[in-house]
Order: sequence, then structure tokens, then C-alpha cells
Amino acid sequence: MIVIEPLPLLLLEEHPPLLPPSSSTPAVDDLQTLKTKVCIIGSGPAAHTAAIYASRAELKPILFEGWMANGVAPGGQLTTTSEVENFPGFPDGINGIELMDRCRKQSLRFGTQILTETINKVDFSTTPFKVFTDFKAIIVDSVIVATGISACAVCDGAAPIFRNKPLAVIGGGDSAMEEATFLTKYATMVYIIHRRDTFKASKIMQQRALTNPRIQVLWNLVVVGAYKDENTNNRVLGGLKVKNMVSGEVSDLKVSEIVLCNRART
Repeated sequence: MIVIEPLPLLLLEEHPPLLPPSSSTPAVDDLQTLKTKVCIIGSGPAAHTAAIYASRAELKPILFEGWMANGVAPGGQLTTTSEVENFPGFPDGINGIELMDRCRKQSLRFGTQILTETINKVDFSTTPFKVFTDFKAIIVDSVIVATGISACAVCDGAAPIFRNKPLAVIGGGDSAMEEATFLTKYATMVYIIHRRDTFKASKIMQQRALTNPRIQVLWNLVVVGAYKDENTNNRVLGGLKVKNMVSGEVSDLKVSEIVLCNRART
């Protein structure tokens, strides 16, 4: 989940949204215009968690849950899961659709406005930000993008859309080593992207990752951009722009998913 707001700027630079600014943004006058302090893009657990907290803080968020975005119904990937057994509070498990229906009802209970429309254009070049659907233009102070990036390899790594594809793990601690090692069961290659030339992970976790033939470590790199896959009509992640901290050179890294294992800095 990414929070986009005027400050801190570093968060925008290191974890940019997967929705790039559009060069052909429609005129606001041609669309229904809404104004809000917080706009949430997404419909899974992360989106509804953000909505619940924002609503309880009386920020009156608007949540865009999308309509068959990436071919998935509102509710995210959990709506394609028959049984969820690792979600806290449900010792006997719960159906994925039922779980997301409960999350949605809880967001509504605290006052979140939920719209079943897909955000297809954004303008983050100036503040306040602007996001667009086919029917609406939203002028907003802060945007929370709760789509496209994972923080749990075990939760998402086995999903069919990520299997047999290159994946990226960002971080240098034990969590990054563990997540990367797990993902090698499904990925063609796992890239560990780390901003330094040494890991903070324990020696035994480093050894497991460094000796795995399906893991490649990319030292001294930070992510400065992300782009979509044109071969899928821009429906999924196509790759990353990574910057070498030593030389300053920016290059492309083609991956289909990102797992964040580093702590956010301000």
C-alpha cells in the first residue's frame, strides 16, 4: 500500500505509484467533480484497512474499488479464494468473498464512500492531486494506492499471475531473505534489490539466499519508478526503474511483482 501526499517527498520517489501520470488528462469541467481529503484506490484488505482508519479519523475518504480491474472483481484476489485460513480472528477459516464483504461493510459503517469505478488516469504533478475515472474527476489532498505491490510473499507469491515470472524483493534484512527464498518455488528468477553493498540479515539467512541459483542480488540500487506491461494492455506490472546509488545510472528491470521488505523512511 502506498500513501501519496505532498510530504514526505522521499516516499514518492522510492515507492512511486503503479498508475503513471497521464499526458492526456481529461478536462475536469467535462466530468463530475468530487473533492476529498483522502482517496483510496483498491478493494482488498489493505484498502479497507486504510478506509476504516481514515474514516475513524473523520477524514471522509472516498474508496474506488474498481470494476473488474485486472479481471478481478471488487474485493481483490481474496474474492478468487475459496478458503482463507491464515487471517486472524477466524480459527476455522472463512470464505474469501465473505471476508471481503465483511471488510466492505466495516468501511461503510464508519462512513467511507465506496464507488464501484476504476481509476484510469492520475495527475500527481501538482497539489492537490487529481485522479480520474471515466465519469468523475477527484481533487484530493492525499492518495492511498492499495494495489499492485505485495508485502507478503507467502500470501501472494503462489498466485497464478506471478508464477513462472521474474519477481523482485526490496530489502536487506531477514524478512527479505526469507521472502526471496520462498518465492523461488514459483518464480523464474527473484531479484533482491538493496540500496547498500551489505545485508543486515543474519549470516545464515544471507547464506541461504546467496547460494540459491534462482536469486540474484542487485546491490546499491533503489527503485525510482515503475511501469506497466504493454503486452497485457497495461493491466499488470511490467518492470521497475532502478537507480545505481554509486554511479547514478538508471536502468530497467523487468519483473511482474514487487515484495516490499524494507521499513518506510521519512
